[in-house]
Amino acid sequence: MTTRFRNNFLRIAMVCSMAMPFLTCTDNYKRVGEEAQKKIYPRWIAENSELTYSELNEPLEGEDIKNAKNIAILRSPITYNYENLLFPYRLFPNGIEVDFFDENGEKNKVRADYAIIYSATNLIDLQGNVVLETPDGKKLETSQLFYDQDNQWILTQKVLKFTNPEDGTIMDGEGMDFNKELSYLSAHKTYGLMTIKEEE
Repeated sequence: MTTRFRNNFLRIAMVCSMAMPFLTCTDNYKRVGEEAQKKIYPRWIAENSELTYSELNEPLEGEDIKNAKNIAILRSPITYNYENLLFPYRLFPNGIEVDFFDENGEKNKVRADYAIIYSATNLIDLQGNVVLETPDGKKLETSQLFYDQDNQWILTQKVLKFTNPEDGTIMDGEGMDFNKELSYLSAHKTYGLMTIKEEE
């Protein structure tokens, strides 16, 4: 009886000692900084992409797209699509080039080193060496530019240089908002050298 009791006791003790490490292993380590960030993965990634945005005046019949009017052509070395998140966006970390066309079909160009398109708000954030050029030679250079697609309105709060060859003027300033044709401009602060062409 004692040997039997001792064998049962040894078996129970062995099971408990084997189970003890598994029951006591809990992770109480508090993660901070980069460790605490939740991993976010894009829906898709595209390299050397070119997207063409078009508009049709009448319903499309079959695959005939000759009546389509190009609105914009977007080119980028790499695109990350995060439209699977609650606040969807597309990221262009290595730069972006956009040709967008006005009502007359004339091409305007935009270049930037970095861009984010927020799908929920239709806001585009362009950063780093942003250059906007119109067909008539107007040129805006700044470090950050926002484009509100819904209202077709462009604005910056950064230092800028605006060149207008029609008037022969160069304007330096800080902060400006304007329409996409650059026909209406509202400068917030101007300074530096401003060349104004005088009428004779």
